[in-house]
Amino acid sequence: MAITSEIEFRPAHVDAGPGGELAQAMREEIAEIYDGLELDGPSMPRAGAEELSPPGGGFIVGWRDREPVCCGGVKYLSDGTCEIKKMYVVPKARGQGVARTLLHELERTAMGLGYVVARLDTGPKQVHAQALYRSEGYEAIEDFNGNPVAVFWGEKRLRE
Repeated sequence: MAITSEIEFRPAHVDAGPGGELAQAMREEIAEIYDGLELDGPSMPRAGAEELSPPGGGFIVGWRDREPVCCGGVKYLSDGTCEIKKMYVVPKARGQGVARTLLHELERTAMGLGYVVARLDTGPKQVHAQALYRSEGYEAIEDFNGNPVAVFWGEKRLRE
């Protein structure tokens, strides 16, 4: 199914407003998918307001027809390298190309912050996410963030 209307991306906060609501919905879904996962456990990679805010990070919300439909963030890892975090699309907007559009916007956000390489990860029960990342040129790499749930770690060069 094609996207029925354009998505407008706006900077947002991961811990407040529509961004916070979407990030919380993502947390709830992850907790349901991976029953028993300690989301705030010491081994989980961090991606809160501190990590997903300027100067090294960012967080965006995508709006369609005046409703927030997706969110995601960019987190500093090292000089020139970032991690894409908290990608989430509301259930009613799935299967319409929203996640791909969101990923492209997060890559643009990363480039705007000066990053040349983006990394990401996903778990074993998120096969659609892994397929999306691979189709967008993310090559499998070794575990870079110690995420105990992830089974795929990917990297993509955003520019030379």
